[in-house]
Amino acid sequence: MESTDFLEQIIQTAENLALWEILGLIFGLLAVIFLVKENIWTWPFGIAYVLVSFIVFYQAKLYADLVLHVFFLILNVYGWIEWSRGSKDSGEELPISISSLRRSVILVFLSILGIITTGYLMTRYTDASLPYWDSTTSILSITGMWLTARKKIDNWVYWFLVDVLATGIYFYKEMYFYALLYFIYIGLAVAGYLEWKKLMDKQRT
Repeated sequence: MESTDFLEQIIQTAENLALWEILGLIFGLLAVIFLVKENIWTWPFGIAYVLVSFIVFYQAKLYADLVLHVFFLILNVYGWIEWSRGSKDSGEELPISISSLRRSVILVFLSILGIITTGYLMTRYTDASLPYWDSTTSILSITGMWLTARKKIDNWVYWFLVDVLATGIYFYKEMYFYALLYFIYIGLAVAGYLEWKKLMDKQRT
């Protein structure tokens, strides 16, 4: 595809976005930006993004994505509570930390198990396109969200993988606007890791 066609489709997609989709885009970007800054406002904007997504996915009849965002809503609420509880109990913000090797291995194992199981079920019982790739981004997103709620710096590794895979998936499916959006998220994931690493080193000193 020529670059002019690529840009034209992105512009056309942006022009066709409904109000709810525009709000979802804004809330989603703000949630990530506040997350990079380790700011608790990431959670209310994340919740707003999920609630708007419910409407978007319901109207589009994307019920699997709708169910996935139920988990995201629960994890956003959990993360908000965890980050708030840290400052209440200790008088300081919940510190950034890194998962232990044992916990990391367990999370990787559970993620792989979830990907295989979900991919199999989607292949057998739905007409999903790219079921295993789709299940990979979904399961890794849940793992990444849980680590984010616990303020574990390795959450950015999961988000980086999700963003890279999603960029490729959306480009393959010719959803170029979303491919561009997730390409931007790749940069934010790298920036988030570097910023959290700097903050974590500062906390230790």
